[in-house]
Amino acid sequence: MRNCMITGATSGIGKAIAYAFAKNGDNVIATGRRVDKLEELKADIEALYGVQVTIASFDVTVPEAVEVHCQKVLQEVGKIDILVNNAGLALGLDKFQDYDTGDMLTMVDTNIKGLLMVTRQLLPQMVENNCGHVINIGSTAGIYAYAGAAVYAATKAAVKVLSDGIRIDTIEKNIKVTTVQPGIVETDFSQVRFHGDKERAAQIYQGIEALQAEDIANCVLFIANQPRHVQVSDMTIMATQQATGFMIHRE
Repeated sequence: MRNCMITGATSGIGKAIAYAFAKNGDNVIATGRRVDKLEELKADIEALYGVQVTIASFDVTVPEAVEVHCQKVLQEVGKIDILVNNAGLALGLDKFQDYDTGDMLTMVDTNIKGLLMVTRQLLPQMVENNCGHVINIGSTAGIYAYAGAAVYAATKAAVKVLSDGIRIDTIEKNIKVTTVQPGIVETDFSQVRFHGDKERAAQIYQGIEALQAEDIANCVLFIANQPRHVQVSDMTIMATQQATGFMIHRE
């Protein structure tokens, strides 16, 4: 039975990943900022699947909190076999020259620095155990930039390159590193991007059968369940009517 830690597990893709691993019989370590959502997740998963669920409430943008809670998790569960760096967000959809600088920095702090800090805390024990898997949730935006998303695209391109670099640095160990790059997924992602504007967020998904969080979770579980000698380095997943980035056919 593996111990799988998921950041940003209180909603969307992260929550779906937590359920997918639990259904697979794995123990889940769910992290996020909203402790009430984490407690609900823990109670529901344990009732449904009978696996152990450990929760840790912290903000990945606060390095001190990341260190304290990651080390506490390691003490509680012993080791992390699979780390899914899912915590991330987009804020705004404006031209770079007009962008709110606070939104820009929050994306950098969450999508890049948060991933760096969590991985830096947990990777050493994988190296020591000569076993582990780091799965980083990127985005097709990291491959194909689109209008109004220069900073978000840059952060997700960084996720891809960081994954490649970590894979190189751990090559002598039995550690896998994967970048998962979803396209358009219908979650609360766009509501966060537009600061709670549900009407504007809903327009993003009109006219296209978008991916669902469970689709990405199933792909992540597939990646994690490959034999020891098989490493999926990258996986890009898009809706059928999506070609690249925001190249979308709408009915």
